Amino acid sequence: MIDAVEIEVEGGAGGRGAVSFRREKFVPRGGPDGGRGGRGGDVIVIANGQLNTLRRYRRQRRFRADSGTNGGTNQKRGRAGSTLLLELPVGTIVSQVSGGLTEQLVDLEEDGQSLVVAWGGRGGQGNMYFRSSTNQTPRVAQKGEPGERRRLKFELRVLADVGIVGLPNAGKSSLLRHLSAARPRVADYPFTTLEPHLGVVSVGWDEFVMADLPGLIEGAADGAGLGHDFLRHTSRTRLLVHLIDGSQNDPLKAKALVDRELAGYSAELAARPQIVVVNKVDLEEVDVLRDEISALFDAGEQPPLFCSAVTGEGTDAVVNACATALAELREQEPLREAKVPVVRPKQDGRRFEVERVDDRVFAVRGASVERFVSMMELGEDEALAETYRWLDRRGVAAALHRAGCEPGHTVRIGRSRIRWEWER
Repeated sequence: MIDAVEIEVEGGAGGRGAVSFRREKFVPRGGPDGGRGGRGGDVIVIANGQLNTLRRYRRQRRFRADSGTNGGTNQKRGRAGSTLLLELPVGTIVSQVSGGLTEQLVDLEEDGQSLVVAWGGRGGQGNMYFRSSTNQTPRVAQKGEPGERRRLKFELRVLADVGIVGLPNAGKSSLLRHLSAARPRVADYPFTTLEPHLGVVSVGWDEFVMADLPGLIEGAADGAGLGHDFLRHTSRTRLLVHLIDGSQNDPLKAKALVDRELAGYSAELAARPQIVVVNKVDLEEVDVLRDEISALFDAGEQPPLFCSAVTGEGTDAVVNACATALAELREQEPLREAKVPVVRPKQDGRRFEVERVDDRVFAVRGASVERFVSMMELGEDEALAETYRWLDRRGVAAALHRAGCEPGHTVRIGRSRIRWEWER
């Protein structure tokens, strides 16, 4: 069952800024006109109601959006990289995996719901950006910013109103085929169903979604068989149809086994409403024992329904019972309150802080400072000079001097590996 995968995503890198000067007849000193590089493409996850598995992400585990193109002459900006859309089934939980910890980013509950999971890098400034009254012919440009990189986990939990549960080979797939237009694989051996199938069941003017879920075995709550993969899907269903093979020796024992595994996984899941259905009444040995099988269940419980997923006998009663139970459950559900948006002031990207790490090392932290310096080629003299001028204008140089930084000391930018010997 392909319902939980981990992948790596990366936004596209920004394009490099251009170093160019205006060359035009009768304009001997045209000045710099190098354009900015294009922004890298973003990586976006989006819910697609036509999908029902994560199979695609088993074959490919790394995804990267297109990079922006480089800037050009005559102030031409580079083309932005294309956005990369990762389509996921409705019901997929997207989480970020970092340092062994998992943090949920979004729960794709509706068709078309989306989220940017990796931003593309900014394009580098061309040399026209560095023009000033003291430097009218700058020959320096920025490189593009790398795109954001993340490791993600996709976890699919089927969104269905009704989930059909039971032991392997109880006839779950056959029942879904008979009640809806879904065509799951059917065969006379256990674990034919390896991943969930969805079908829409119509009841008059109403309809609901039913899921054929892979069979349980003893020890599923501890991960045996398809264990946790199966139980993960049942957590989203409102109602469970507990299908029992009437031809086995002890139907009540089969029901108790499945109930025990549901309780072992989640107390909430064990408390979910169930409709018990005994299948295979088309077999004579089951048909003649209807009263005896009904008597096995407690008097306080709702008596089981009987049906044949092959001939269709009794399936109308199963559908009507599901529709009635769902209507009652919907009435009991509390209305969702609209979330009031929390307005927070936008952080000032120009802010920074200087910290003295030891006698000779100073660290500078701040989003705009870290971004600007990371995009400069500090190994080139003119680029380093422009970096010093930019730090002077932003007040970073003055802050370093106040903290005790002198020529020969080391300046480190943020948590990156960018560091150099201060010369001012």
